[in-house]
Amino acid sequence: MQYTDDNARIWPRATSPIHSWLVIPAKAGIKLSMKQPCVYIMASGWDGTLYVGVTSDLIKRVWEHKNDMIEGFTKRYRVHSLVWFEQHEGMESAILREKAIKEWKRAWKVQLVEEFNPKWQDLYDTLLG
Repeated sequence: MQYTDDNARIWPRATSPIHSWLVIPAKAGIKLSMKQPCVYIMASGWDGTLYVGVTSDLIKRVWEHKNDMIEGFTKRYRVHSLVWFEQHEGMESAILREKAIKEWKRAWKVQLVEEFNPKWQDLYDTLLG
């Protein structure tokens, strides 16, 4: 099924290896539930190092990345900017989506970010309201 209105977002396009997904778009002003499953992309800067993750509490998880509370990749490579996220109805679909995006070519991930956030702005403050 294809959805074309602003309330749903289909990704990826025909060039990607994944079939259509129905998700809630990540737009400024969207009310984010504290326990809403999300897939997200963090970056070290414009077109920088990327990290794809999944969480049930996006605000908390991004804060942990920004404050280097999590040992590992994002701390080591200073990946602190939330540049894209996507809400899901359930954790199972979010996990499947995260795994799929992690398999994508870098160019597809960059395209995903740039279609939603062409200036690679940190979206964390938009989550806080």
